[in-house]
Amino acid sequence: MQVVLASASPRRLELLRQIGIEPEVCPADFEESGGAAKEADEVALHNALGKCRAVAALKGEAVPVIGADTVVVVDNVILGKPKDAVEAVAMLQRLSGRAHEVLTGLAIKYKQQEAAEVVHTRVYFRKLSQAEIEAYVATGEPLDKAGAYGIQGRGAVLVEKIDGCYNNVVGLPLTRVYEILAKLGAE
Repeated sequence: MQVVLASASPRRLELLRQIGIEPEVCPADFEESGGAAKEADEVALHNALGKCRAVAALKGEAVPVIGADTVVVVDNVILGKPKDAVEAVAMLQRLSGRAHEVLTGLAIKYKQQEAAEVVHTRVYFRKLSQAEIEAYVATGEPLDKAGAYGIQGRGAVLVEKIDGCYNNVVGLPLTRVYEILAKLGAE
């Protein structure tokens, strides 16, 4: 199936390839917005729609255009990508021994149709020692990921359990992508 991925995320690209889709990668020229956790759904959805619509305006809608935005929420605060190692350590300290929400806004445009929603997954971190946090941050892995961890990488050992879609935590809820594509008539 042909699709356009409105994202430069290597994780989203890999997830789509996992289900046999080799997308055209076209990062969106769209300014993402932030916000408070009470608005986290709206922030994720706004960003996903903005990316999707920006790319669809350039590429057209003859093939599906997929936009997504993933945010991590704890204590009514959206945790974005840490700006440096110090911020990554602080984020991981905040998540240690607690549950948080991962929300992915998902938007797909295809042949004048548009579908958009937010997928939620609850993630539970085990209690982390300061040495574990510092060692993980020293790998560099947390620096380009919302919430300062990658469940699909070395960060897997930080997570005790999840309730919901694993792929959502990675950055793209594949089952919902598949279902929405089918609903919109993409083959």
